[in-house]
Amino acid sequence: MHDIEPYYNWRHIYISEEDAQSPFYGRVYSEFEFSQTIYNYYIHPQWDEFGSKTLYVKVLMADYTEQYAIVEMIGEWNDAIENDIMTLKMEFIAPLMNAGITQFIFIAENVLNFHGSERDYYEEWAEELHEQEGWAVILNMPEATQHDYKKLKLDRYLPLFELADWRVYKPFHLYKKMVQMRRGIND
Repeated sequence: MHDIEPYYNWRHIYISEEDAQSPFYGRVYSEFEFSQTIYNYYIHPQWDEFGSKTLYVKVLMADYTEQYAIVEMIGEWNDAIENDIMTLKMEFIAPLMNAGITQFIFIAENVLNFHGSERDYYEEWAEELHEQEGWAVILNMPEATQHDYKKLKLDRYLPLFELADWRVYKPFHLYKKMVQMRRGIND
């Protein structure tokens, strides 16, 4: 897991630690010191900790004019024990929403497990986004990880999409592609 880096080809466009509105503004990263772990496995030091013991994120793009963020995730999403959705919502999503972000693309191809519990935070967040004409989607969650997620019907609140070649897009074009794909399910 220590070899899995957050996607870095958009760093010439956006760097979260240099964005004063980012929850990770001012963070300093080491390229050589591995200190964060998911269980007994070290992860690359470029991932951002937001309060979960098993789930980390990286804001790849935040566009406050267009009001969207693209966020890559790694680890285990565990609502059953750690209540990761509550921590994610309060410590990470809320600051972005307060800064004007209303549309979220979560790239979850490195989320290796999902353990669900309640739907309350998902429902609450979906309602808040709906009030602001916003939305959130999960992109490329591994099929095996989707089992519990779909079992709890959480895809009602955060729909799942597949787009294997998302890295060929620039951030704005990926955002527009997600808008287009969402329209396909909402029409």
